[in-house]
Amino acid sequence: MASVVRDRITKSFQRRVGNPIMKRLPSQTLLETTGRKSGQPRRTPLGGSLIGDQFWFVSEFGEKSQYVKNIQALPAVRVRLRGRWHSGTAHLMPDDDPRARLHELPQFNSAGVRTFGTNLLTIRVDLTN
Repeated sequence: MASVVRDRITKSFQRRVGNPIMKRLPSQTLLETTGRKSGQPRRTPLGGSLIGDQFWFVSEFGEKSQYVKNIQALPAVRVRLRGRWHSGTAHLMPDDDPRARLHELPQFNSAGVRTFGTNLLTIRVDLTN
């Protein structure tokens, strides 16, 4: 029960306070998915790492995250890295160890994901440009 309340508070804070502020920062990494119901672009600030032509990150709420549901419906995404947009295809990686992956990703964001995440899921985006 406590994790349900924590998830609700975390998601509410992210939706109303954190994400609107973070989206405006030009250096913030953003994931752009297509809304599965609306068809409109949906942008989510997140942390991750570019490794070669792949961008890796961990979703703190896994398949319960709206952007993960959007990826499941349409895996074509865009990622803004250092102010530049890249197109790619997102892949859910349920067999990857998300806790181990977080040790390879930026530590500030990883600490938040580890602290508040309840259903960790690794995601890889194969970038095409």
